Amino acid sequence: MSRIRLVLLGLVAIAVAACGDGALALGSDSASDDERPTVMTSFTVLADIARNVGGDAINVESIVKPGAEVHGYEPTPSDTRRVDGADLVLENGLGLELWFEDFMAQVDAPRVVVSKGVDTIPIESGTYEGEANPHAWMSPLNVAIYAENIAEAFAELDPDNAELFESNADAFADELREVHEELVEAVAELPEQQRVLVTCEGAFSYLARDAGLQERYLWPVNSDEAGTPRQVTETITIVREKRVPAVFCESTVSDRLQRQVARESGAEFGGLLYVDSLSEAGGPVPTYIDLIRHDAETIIEGLVDAQVAGEQR
Repeated sequence: MSRIRLVLLGLVAIAVAACGDGALALGSDSASDDERPTVMTSFTVLADIARNVGGDAINVESIVKPGAEVHGYEPTPSDTRRVDGADLVLENGLGLELWFEDFMAQVDAPRVVVSKGVDTIPIESGTYEGEANPHAWMSPLNVAIYAENIAEAFAELDPDNAELFESNADAFADELREVHEELVEAVAELPEQQRVLVTCEGAFSYLARDAGLQERYLWPVNSDEAGTPRQVTETITIVREKRVPAVFCESTVSDRLQRQVARESGAEFGGLLYVDSLSEAGGPVPTYIDLIRHDAETIIEGLVDAQVAGEQR
């Protein structure tokens, strides 16, 4: 090959590389061309609630990934980089995000607690006895309060879209009340003695209270003391005495001990409930409405179906 041809090929390669770099740079610029306010949330449930309120006007991202448990989450350096400089950070509060204070000390971003105004329920036993149960979002009525608080925070962030945020929050609240009313009506059809929700973690205090269910559980909150022999024995006794037809467990913990409760008490294992995290888009609970509907339907189907099966035996 002649020297002239080699030089020409080299020039072409340089030109192509330059064009490629330019294209990459252009793609990078366009990807970061989103001028909407960026809002980070502590976990996926809050992210979905915030997206319902913000609509297309707010860019919302979650720190904790889908499927991950929020209580003991360990933030990564990339999490710090993502949150640093965000326009707003939304947190649940009520002691849910145990890692959050140390994490937020490393970033420069304003923050809002979305559970403000919720009528809290104290934890009844264990290390955190007397403190507010943090799982307030497990009641659709409470999430309507969350949405209102988020709408107010977004209005301060983006005043031009204040009416949009308020309208979105109101529409979301209507959808939440529909789910709540369906659950209340279904619970009312159960024999009063059997209106008991037995789960692994005491994460359903607000759902139980607002739906007309009593709540029982193996442990109050996720901890190293979870699932002790005494907790299992006490739960078996309660299920037997109240003739509870079915027991349940959360998707983020092992259901082994709750299945033991079912076997030794004569109850059915009613299925898995979702609490701390949404799933990926193609999963069973990609949105909060999907999560709360799934849990409500699983609880009612478990209690009613198990009750009918027991009557037929």
